[in-house]
Amino acid sequence: MSITAMAISLNVANPAASAAFLTEHLGFRTEMEADGFVSLASPLEGGPNVIFLRTGLQTFRPAYRAGSAGEGLLLAFVVDDLDGDFARMRGAGAPVVTEPETEPWGERYCQFADPNGIIVQLVQWVA
Repeated sequence: MSITAMAISLNVANPAASAAFLTEHLGFRTEMEADGFVSLASPLEGGPNVIFLRTGLQTFRPAYRAGSAGEGLLLAFVVDDLDGDFARMRGAGAPVVTEPETEPWGERYCQFADPNGIIVQLVQWVA
């Protein structure tokens, strides 16, 4: 096997809204889009694409797994300046879920919610 690319596909009620959140706040760019579908290219070279599909698309297989992606899902991104990125995103109107916190094991993180309730977590590892 020779894997050449990777994508994360998430079912949401409004794909365009989630795509706009990642392009505005995290630097993703739209590669393809159609009714009920948006594919975003990662800002990282070789990073995974993120695809948003409208919940309930008839082309989704297997159909019994076509529910919303929102429950229990975090999209986590490691950043160099968590506090600066937090301030920038909050200032741009991104809904804050968790203000910056530092875990005992050195993970500093904060969380935002996209328009479909997907939790976007920023992480910075600290000493």
